Amino acid sequence: MKKTTNKRKNRRSPIFYILLIFLLCVFGYSAWQIGRYFFEGAVQKEKYDQLAAIVEQAEASAAATAANDSAEPAATEASEPVEETEPPILPEYKTIVEMNPDMVGWLKIDGTVINYPVMQTPESPEYYLKRDFYKDYSDRGCLFAEEGCDVDTPSDNVTIYGHCMKDGSMFADLDSYIKKSFWEEYPLVAFDSLTQHRTYRIFAVFKTTASVGEGFPYHTFINAMSEAEFNSFISQCKALSFYDTGITPAYGDKIICLSTCEYTLTNGRLVVAAVLEEDETQALPMTPSGALCIISTDTLWTRRVSGCSLRFPDSC
Repeated sequence: MKKTTNKRKNRRSPIFYILLIFLLCVFGYSAWQIGRYFFEGAVQKEKYDQLAAIVEQAEASAAATAANDSAEPAATEASEPVEETEPPILPEYKTIVEMNPDMVGWLKIDGTVINYPVMQTPESPEYYLKRDFYKDYSDRGCLFAEEGCDVDTPSDNVTIYGHCMKDGSMFADLDSYIKKSFWEEYPLVAFDSLTQHRTYRIFAVFKTTASVGEGFPYHTFINAMSEAEFNSFISQCKALSFYDTGITPAYGDKIICLSTCEYTLTNGRLVVAAVLEEDETQALPMTPSGALCIISTDTLWTRRVSGCSLRFPDSC
C-alpha cells in the first residue's frame, strides 16, 4: 500500500508537462530569434564591408590615375570646346551605382561604424525600410532619403531615414556624441552625393520627442522661406544642445541633422546637427538655406508638410 501511495505522489500532473513543453518552446524560439538577429547582423556587416571596400579601391585607383595624368605633358594641339553636361559620377561610386541605381549618396563618420550607402525610391518611399542594398530582406534595412528631397542640389532639407540597431550598426553610434569629448575628437560628418564630396561640422547635439504635437519638430524643416525661419531653426538646435560647440551656422549655410532613437524620453530622438564646411558650400549651387535630416526608422507615420512627405518613426 505504501509503495502505491508513493507512486501516486510522484506522478506529475498533465498541466506540469504542458507548461514544461510550452516553456521549452518559448526558450527555443527566443534562442532562435537571438541567433537569427546576430547571424543576420554578421551577414549584413559583411555585405556593407564589401561595398565599402569597393568604394575605397575605386577611390585609390582614381587617385593613382589622376597622379599619372598630371605627370604626363600637356597636349599642345587645340581641342574643340566640350559641351557642358551633367556632373560626372565620382569614380569611387560608379561601380556600386551600376549595382543598384537607387543609390544617391554615401554617409561616413570616422570613429563610428557608420559607413553606408544612401538610397532613394520616390515611387516607393519606404522600399528600403526592411531591405538592404541588394534588396534582400533585412531588419536593419538601408539608409534611404525622403522621396521629395533632392540630394544632388541639395534641397534645403534632405531627410534620410535609418534604423538604430542593438548590435551597434546603422545609427547606433550617434549616442557617442552625447559626450563632448567624442565630438571634440570626431567633429566631422561626410555625406557625399554621387557627384560631389561634402564634409559637415557638427554644431549641436540634442534630444527631443517624436510624439505628435510634442517636442522640437526639426524634421519639418525642409526649405526655409526666410532668414528668420532659418535662424529660428538654428537657435532651437543650439538651445537644446547638450553642450556649446561655439559654432553657429549663418543664413545660406547647408545643414544636416542625424537622428536616431533615444530612450530617456517617450518616443525620444537623439539628433546630431552639422553645417557644411564653408569651402564646400561655395562649390555648391546656393539656395537660401539647407538642411538634411537623418532619422532612425522603425514604424513610421506619414503626413504632408509644405508639399513634402513627412515620415517620422513612432517607435524604435
